Amino acid sequence: MTILTIDRTSWNAGLDRARGDYTLVGSAWDADCLGFRELAPDEYPNMEGLLTRLSPKGVVFPPSQIMMTCALKPGDVKQNIYVSEEKLPSPRAVIGIRPCDAKALSLMPLNFDTGETKDPYVLNAWESCTWIGLAVTEPLASDFSTSCGTGPFDESPLDVLLVDDGERYLAKVITDKGTAWARSAGFETEAEEGAEALIKTKKEAAERAITSAISFDRIKEKTVLELYEANHWQKTTFACLNCGACTFACPTCWCFDIQDEVYEGKSYRMRNWDSCMTSLFTQHGSGHNPRETPLQRTRQRFMHKLKYFQDKYETGIMCVGCGRCIEQCPAGIDIREVCKTMNSQA
Repeated sequence: MTILTIDRTSWNAGLDRARGDYTLVGSAWDADCLGFRELAPDEYPNMEGLLTRLSPKGVVFPPSQIMMTCALKPGDVKQNIYVSEEKLPSPRAVIGIRPCDAKALSLMPLNFDTGETKDPYVLNAWESCTWIGLAVTEPLASDFSTSCGTGPFDESPLDVLLVDDGERYLAKVITDKGTAWARSAGFETEAEEGAEALIKTKKEAAERAITSAISFDRIKEKTVLELYEANHWQKTTFACLNCGACTFACPTCWCFDIQDEVYEGKSYRMRNWDSCMTSLFTQHGSGHNPRETPLQRTRQRFMHKLKYFQDKYETGIMCVGCGRCIEQCPAGIDIREVCKTMNSQA
């Protein structure tokens, strides 16, 4: 592990050098919306540490993705044969990602690589990325990441951790992939003695600033039916509109739908983000819907996040405490309160 110092005046020049080896991805403004996307050749990532409206999960799991195509025109040698659109992505450097968001994306192989089946689209995209995190020095009031096995300075999912220190960044290089990126960018100046202690001080201050916390220890101990049949769900979910804002903003929601579309003599098999909060998500072809009421769908979301996931994977809850669902819920539903209710249910 090496700590480098990067002067802000040389930051953009370093990123430009790295473009020769990497496609740069970072947070950038589109109109009034800040989100993660591939950067233009003359564009640089926003490094203000702001919480993006959507999480960076689209970097490896796009909102809409063509998986296969099929020619339909008579006489075409590949008529009615689906051909995979899978392409090995070029190396990408994802710059300025929050540590808790990177933690969320590090959980993706649990779902997309089961041992029996592998999703090459997601896994290849994930493997192509070098994660350059930006430590969160001023957490929001809705941030409860330290309760979820991560935090504002979490190094575990990153290749490099950048710490803002005024006129410079302290870059903690954690992995070989991080070393390769730093070398490509020409960032090679080692920080002076005491840099590690400074990072530790900043980390402790950021963690102290997070006053919001949750506990889910008793959720793990309870049976599924105890929680499923609890008497609080009507009150807990009363205000929910089932709009799906929480699921689309969440970095650990991975539900999708696959559709076939025809356009100009060609068929496209596409994967699109979907949400367990919509009535069509569980609609059967027969017309039967096992989760036809808003209460059933809202309960499913929280049971999945806080109970089913930790029972199945033994890695904690399916939440990294980023706070997006709290910030964006139009009905003011707070996952921290739901977790508290489930954890204390007698």
